[in-house]
Amino acid sequence: MNRRESLKALSITAISTGVLLGACKTKDEVVVKGTSITANEDEAGLQHFEVERNQKLLSEKFFTDHEMATITVLGDIIIPRDERSGSASDAKVPEFIEFIVKDIPEHQVPMRGGLRWLDMQCLKRFNNSFIDCTAQQQIEIVDEIAYPAKANPEMQQGVAFFNRMRSLTASGFFTSKMGIGDLGYMGNRPGKWTGVPAEVLQQYNMQDHGYEVAFRNIKIKQL
Repeated sequence: MNRRESLKALSITAISTGVLLGACKTKDEVVVKGTSITANEDEAGLQHFEVERNQKLLSEKFFTDHEMATITVLGDIIIPRDERSGSASDAKVPEFIEFIVKDIPEHQVPMRGGLRWLDMQCLKRFNNSFIDCTAQQQIEIVDEIAYPAKANPEMQQGVAFFNRMRSLTASGFFTSKMGIGDLGYMGNRPGKWTGVPAEVLQQYNMQDHGYEVAFRNIKIKQL
């Protein structure tokens, strides 16, 4: 699964609106330098209790080192590095997910259970945990849970987990500076008034009557 195929596959399962809204809200509130989460210049808009809560969450650890390593590998399978931009881990998506599951605790049991399920499947098939499998083995099992319409019934627990993992990964990546750059989103940009086009003045026979100033004044009033 290359990067473009992976991004296209995101449309197979709709990204949870709640996850996206929660991710965007969290991005404005969190104070972590060097991650996909905004740095402390955004503290100005927060209440004191909100700052304290964020700092408390950031000081806590939910995932084990093994779980974080698994999340990192999965995230980079979902959004790998290519010539356009970096991977999910380059955008600090694992750190984003670590924060989100503490900020929105209902993710904790499904995520931890899904990571455990993934390891158990790999142990049965390959006698290794997911992160210790070869890249080919990792893709083999991911392919069985990444496409809900094609997945076998016995893989539904894995499908539900991967849907959540994919949504969190996309939320983290596309709310990061790198992800916004990958989309090519420019945001609101100021316009530049260069005067009434010559062909418009000519159409209304105004090119020799100083009407460009009048048009400019009308434009300014409209703005």
